[in-house]
Amino acid sequence: MQHTTMRAAGHDVSRMLRGRHRRDHRTAEPRRAMMFDTVVIVPARNEEAGILTSLVSLAGQTRRPDRIIVVVNNSTDRTEDYARQFAADPRTPATDVLLMPNNVHKKAGALNYGIAWLRRRAGGRLTDAVRHVLVMDADTELHPKFIERARNVVAADPEVGGVSAACLGRTGLWRTPWQRYLLGMQIIEYGRAANARYRSDVHTMSGAGSFYRGAALQSVLDWRGAVFWEDHRNLVEDYETTLTLKECGWKVTSNQLCIAYTDLMPTLRELLQQRQRWVRGTVDTLRSRGWTRFTWHSITTLILGLLGAAYILGFGSTQLAIAARNGFSQSSIFWLLFAFWIVYPALRVRNLGWKAMAVEATLIPELVYTVVRTYWLVSAILKSYFTRVTSWH
Repeated sequence: MQHTTMRAAGHDVSRMLRGRHRRDHRTAEPRRAMMFDTVVIVPARNEEAGILTSLVSLAGQTRRPDRIIVVVNNSTDRTEDYARQFAADPRTPATDVLLMPNNVHKKAGALNYGIAWLRRRAGGRLTDAVRHVLVMDADTELHPKFIERARNVVAADPEVGGVSAACLGRTGLWRTPWQRYLLGMQIIEYGRAANARYRSDVHTMSGAGSFYRGAALQSVLDWRGAVFWEDHRNLVEDYETTLTLKECGWKVTSNQLCIAYTDLMPTLRELLQQRQRWVRGTVDTLRSRGWTRFTWHSITTLILGLLGAAYILGFGSTQLAIAARNGFSQSSIFWLLFAFWIVYPALRVRNLGWKAMAVEATLIPELVYTVVRTYWLVSAILKSYFTRVTSWH
């Protein structure tokens, strides 16, 4: 599935909103509890390039949220200005812009700050006044039917505590052939994951878009006092909270039609930093939890990922080089394996169209990307064991 970025349109909306009546909710506190069906919390740190696009996608939902809470934390750019421009438009959902200038707990701290503010408005408990809470990143766009579909998934099973988005990368953002390759492989990677997620019991809710039942979040609050684990070492608050929801007895799932379009990393350095943070945070969490019925899938996935990379880069690449040198005069077993290498990767990305299938079938682009993937996997695991996580300053 392809998606063209709406950033230019977002900035047009930004200009349209300037000069409208200012709606500032920083200090307003109602005297009685309010009832909400769906509330969205958007943590934003230095997201001036994408915050307006994300908020516009919320305003365009077929099932609009009752309230949007933007938590601007540790920002040094114009993130707050753009959020307030959106909030000032009377045509948008009611939007509160909260400032959190001294947040040392990263995204988890910002999310908890927004949840605490929401609880005060709701009379203290989410179970009684807030049916659903959607958490999304400020560099994400949601499909217009995201909230409508997520609500249907939650309503269909009272044991489901959360619905994770199926993430797809934004297209059309490349400028050079190398950038086109790097972003294209990320698009394929996201598309492959969206097509084959472990939906019966997803091992992690996506930070780009996670739709929670209010009662599920309240059960986490009752258990440990905060939904998201506040520690500067917590690099993957979405994964840690997913495990906690399961430990509280809730099921989490993913739906292929609940789509979130997210930013991709335009440079190799940024890609490695992002993936090392994700993998390292996951390994840190797994080390603290150990092998349980909720962590075995993630542990197994990491091990299989390393073994698969070793096979492809080791035995597989060696056999391919030998075949090329000997004129491809190989046994039938080799050709069966070779056909599998071509057909299987292509079929896994069929939801992205024939271009993605052709790229995967050529093997070389994926082999190069596998080298990059192996590097961030191995380096992140080593960092988890031998380095410490630094805090924000």
